Amino acid sequence: MHRRTYALAAATVATATATTAALALTLAPAATAAPRTAPTAPTAVTSDFNADGYADLAVGVPDATVNGAAKAGYVHLVWGGAKGLGRHGGIRVSQSTAEVPGSPEAGDRFGAAVLLADLSGDGLAELIVGAPGEDVTGRGADAGTVTVVGGARTGTGPGSTALTGPSGNSAYGWSVAAADLTGDGGRDLVVGGRDRVAMRAAVDNGEDLVVTTVLATPMGGRAPVLATGDFTADGTDDLALAYHTINAPYTQSHVRLWSWDEAERRMANTWNSDNGAASALAVGDFDGDGLDDLALGECREIADENIDDPCGPESYAKGGGIHIEYGDKNGSFGLRSQTLNQDTVGVYGVAEDGDRFGASLAVLDWNDDGRDDLVAGAPGEAIGSRAAAGAATLLLSHAGGVVDEFGEASSVPYHQDRSGVPGAAETNDAFGAAVATGDYDKDGTPDTAVGAPGENARSGGVWVLPKTSVTGSYALTPKNLGLPSPSSALSYGRYTSSH
Repeated sequence: MHRRTYALAAATVATATATTAALALTLAPAATAAPRTAPTAPTAVTSDFNADGYADLAVGVPDATVNGAAKAGYVHLVWGGAKGLGRHGGIRVSQSTAEVPGSPEAGDRFGAAVLLADLSGDGLAELIVGAPGEDVTGRGADAGTVTVVGGARTGTGPGSTALTGPSGNSAYGWSVAAADLTGDGGRDLVVGGRDRVAMRAAVDNGEDLVVTTVLATPMGGRAPVLATGDFTADGTDDLALAYHTINAPYTQSHVRLWSWDEAERRMANTWNSDNGAASALAVGDFDGDGLDDLALGECREIADENIDDPCGPESYAKGGGIHIEYGDKNGSFGLRSQTLNQDTVGVYGVAEDGDRFGASLAVLDWNDDGRDDLVAGAPGEAIGSRAAAGAATLLLSHAGGVVDEFGEASSVPYHQDRSGVPGAAETNDAFGAAVATGDYDKDGTPDTAVGAPGENARSGGVWVLPKTSVTGSYALTPKNLGLPSPSSALSYGRYTSSH
């Protein structure tokens, strides 16, 4: 059985209103750490925070007002259960929660990145939260922090600060990922900050911690998008990251892979695709060969277009393209690739500037055929005359990958003007700005959660599509989840995290 880890973390992109989804599907570590002499055994996947046996969903609301502090931010944990996601309650976690270190302050943006992962190996997920605007005494304003909050049957377990930005404006916590990158059975944390990626690694069978810089380089004053998977086919997870700059100080765009170097006790760069920028990354086995593949969402060229075409033909980038780099059994990752967009035969819609097709990505095996399928959000998609109403598209994989031997795709569209989907498509709803997948009701079939941060005058909402179907779909909004007021749930559904 092939062991895989998925992690897609959110990072603010160039425009002030554009965001990406934060999605995480991570493996629980083994109860006892294994030596690095062999790949670790397959283990269960969990995002169960409250120990009820059901996958849960974390929704970060970093722009929310908490205790009068604007943009202090919070995270809403929505419980899965037999009746479906959100129909069993949930809790709100902020820096005013007793077990969480710190206090809510204006501009902290607690919840800018969220992740549910079992770091301790007890079968219970921890909540990992980035607060890139956190001021840290002795380090300066906006140093940023990453907090880990323990799961519990009721409320929350103890919380602690896992990583802190080294200086002012470091903005640690813009993106996060967790996986066993060192291959010893423990969970390691990767954190994106302003122009920097750092890692906290468990080494020596979990007896020691190493904090190391993975990469420090101009990234346009932002953090990169992160994902994890076994791209080298050696049984140990690797790190993927994507970032770009425009005239800051020069224009560049990269997707890079990193693997743990045990001798140096740091991550080593193993693969690069230059001149390609991506707003989202997702990992899955899209061709069913048992190897991890990497999907680049809203892939486009930023730098000199004459260098190469890492996102496929330039025409595919219109409106946002999705580019897939496939795994190779001999470790030659990226030897084969595919590209598609909304002009590809079989894909819903028409490629138009501003659609942002692939701005968020999630992975699931929708039809249980042993190949992963892809859900792609397009928050800029116009529905009729309503600009940026947004859509999400299910892309079904074929034997050769996301497109078949003829270069055609199979897709199913979802938007709020489709019969059975609650609500109505309205200008700037941004339906599809975030997507996440999980079997939230344990019926053996995957469900999809779709965020629409612009819904209801930007109070936002999350739409639950059982098995990515309109049958039985429903909406979760701040009001029906019992949040105190729309103003304290600004852009609810902007980021999500889930199994």
